[in-house]
Amino acid sequence: MCTLEKKGDIFILTLTGPGEHRLNPTLLDEVQSALNQVRAAATSSSSALITTAHGKFFSNGYDLDWAGSDNSRRELMNSKLRSLVADFISLPLPTIAAVTGHASAAGFILARCHDYVLMRKDRGFIYMSEMDIALVIPVWFHALIANKVGSPNALRDLILRADKVTATVAVEKGIIDSAHGSAEETVEGAVRLGEEFVRRKWKGHVYAQNRMNSMSEALEEIRNWNTSTRSRL
Repeated sequence: MCTLEKKGDIFILTLTGPGEHRLNPTLLDEVQSALNQVRAAATSSSSALITTAHGKFFSNGYDLDWAGSDNSRRELMNSKLRSLVADFISLPLPTIAAVTGHASAAGFILARCHDYVLMRKDRGFIYMSEMDIALVIPVWFHALIANKVGSPNALRDLILRADKVTATVAVEKGIIDSAHGSAEETVEGAVRLGEEFVRRKWKGHVYAQNRMNSMSEALEEIRNWNTSTRSRL
């Protein structure tokens, strides 16, 4: 469901196959296992991580078909994604999402927990779909998006209008960092950015601590999520 490779000092984590890359426990566990490998290897040299995906979708969110009406399955996905996002935030290296297809709901959360988000502009959009499918967005989703999105109006339109935002508009609204002509150009742009960071030879533990400090409110919501009062996914 995903692969991890290293090209020079750049780790590339790819969600594989032509499907929607729905976030179920199996995929979330595989991505977290890949992050563990990156964390272990990143202690020896300056490096960066790029996350991307094959096909039409970066990720179309939680695997709601797998969960069905079983709330325990929904909370399991939520718990595993919270753990994964916390791991991304604490990684001792810069992280870049190369969004080469649609990123919806929890799939956008997966992209937006990276330090930088690059996106193709010829196809695909960002979409917080919960209003359209009558689901309440968890508070920790709000906290993470609010930490990253450039303006209150952009946040409102994502959350309360369920706008489908293309890459060009997302750059204008401060939701992502840059837009690129194709999937290949998006990944190439991410590699160039990663190589720029590698050349800076930053200390990984310093980078991680500065990131965690800058995202302290979002981390608090992630870590203190109260399952007894949780919003339905």
